[in-house]
Amino acid sequence: MTIPRQPDEKPAVVLLVDDNPTNRYVLGTTLRRAGHQVVEAADGQEGLARAADPQVRPEVVLVDVRLPDMTGFEVCERIKVDPRTASLPVIHVSASAISASDRTQGLNRGADAYLTEPIAPSELLATVTATLRYTRARRRAELLADRLSLLNRTTLRLHSALSAEALARSATEGAAAVLACPVDVLLTGPEGRTTHFASAGPGAPAERIGSPSLPPELFERHPLGDAVGAAVESGPSAWPIPFADGDQEAERAVALARTKPGRPPAAVVVPAAAVPSSADTDLLTQLTHTTALALEALRSYDEEHTLALKLQRSFLPEALPSPADVELAVRYAPASRHAEIGGDFYEAVQTPEGLVLAVGDVAGHSLEAAMVMGQVRHALRAYALDGHRPDGIQTRLEKVLAVNSPVRAATLCIVQVERAAGVLRISNAGHIPPVVRSPDGTTTLLHDHGPLLGLDLPHPPPAEVPLLPGTEVVLVTDGLIERRGVDLDEALEALRAAVASGPVAPGAMCDALLAAFPPDGEDDVAILAARLR
Repeated sequence: MTIPRQPDEKPAVVLLVDDNPTNRYVLGTTLRRAGHQVVEAADGQEGLARAADPQVRPEVVLVDVRLPDMTGFEVCERIKVDPRTASLPVIHVSASAISASDRTQGLNRGADAYLTEPIAPSELLATVTATLRYTRARRRAELLADRLSLLNRTTLRLHSALSAEALARSATEGAAAVLACPVDVLLTGPEGRTTHFASAGPGAPAERIGSPSLPPELFERHPLGDAVGAAVESGPSAWPIPFADGDQEAERAVALARTKPGRPPAAVVVPAAAVPSSADTDLLTQLTHTTALALEALRSYDEEHTLALKLQRSFLPEALPSPADVELAVRYAPASRHAEIGGDFYEAVQTPEGLVLAVGDVAGHSLEAAMVMGQVRHALRAYALDGHRPDGIQTRLEKVLAVNSPVRAATLCIVQVERAAGVLRISNAGHIPPVVRSPDGTTTLLHDHGPLLGLDLPHPPPAEVPLLPGTEVVLVTDGLIERRGVDLDEALEALRAAVASGPVAPGAMCDALLAAFPPDGEDDVAILAARLR
């Protein structure tokens, strides 16, 4: 029975370095009859040049030990130290250097095998085949290790992506690096829009290609169908979309993956020639499945974040009161979809003693912080309606925070508009100072404050500001002005200046502040502006 030739034993390009034309003819004829392509060189320098020539790309080198310009040992050493040729196997051939010491020297100086002439054709071919088998297996293992390393780095990038666009870009560039080919990636993000990115090959940046839709007929004929998992199908392209390599007629390997029933799959498309083996197909499948997992995580986070935002907003006032003597406006901007919800809140309560305004922030960014915020706001409203002064409200809120485990701190600024006394009473528990603009345009930051809520410390009496018609008060949370690398005092002065030059109407003032300090998406922003008629 004849055993079929294995892939690692297939013919190769063989570089034959020998100064004797007869030897080159004999050895070359034997190799060519076995199917190998033979490239010849007559001396060491020519052999080294051809070994490093990218147009030649030999897989094995046969070197005569006796050459006119250098020994075969030197040729072997120089091949092994050159990064371009270090992986080339070298077989020494000699009719004169045939002693044990000669063979030992050749092997010690880098040769992979040593043959002495006369050489039986079968022995020459068997040695070349064995050398190729080992070298090709080693190269395949090294390539797989490199690809697995690239796949690992790509996986980390995929799971750190914060949007469908970033995910598609990372998947495209990662697949191009892992499979060393042009790549197209199509996926449907949480918002339902299909994103298509393409890369021309490893190292080429991924570019966005319009906003196509995934053709339904693809899923009908693809092995994955509507199942959960990942599958690859190779065949002629039938997609009416531009591919990264520009060839609309070439055969494609289309990998689809989903991790939850009913979801649009993630699609990674490469030329079919880029995945000739089962190992290549497995890599493509794994990369596509990882992309689908990261996409599902994005979808789940988006759904959870939307639900949490709805819950957070349910803790805030549905509407502001409409007192006859005070104009009010509020703006609330939640953190971006990629940030956790926070504990920023505002309140406006009309009481018999006057209007009570408040802006606060419960420490932390989580659903728990938002729930504590709701408790604090409702308790604040109840204490205000009971007629307590601002410092009395803060003292009582200490007990509300004390029932939470772990105990949470909070900042809170309360302004009481008391017409009968003709004053604004302001109690600030560690919050951003309120900004007051007098009727004459003088604008000040009221820095007087007491300790944070949650520390169970006494709160000082409120500061009092004369209540004059046209007086304006602006309360904000730290998300409006705090930025990494920006000094807080400088940010507060910028806030004061923005209020000083801002419009009179409270709503316009809020909009002007949002324009002057665009939210960075890292924290919630609350602005409450009031103007005495």
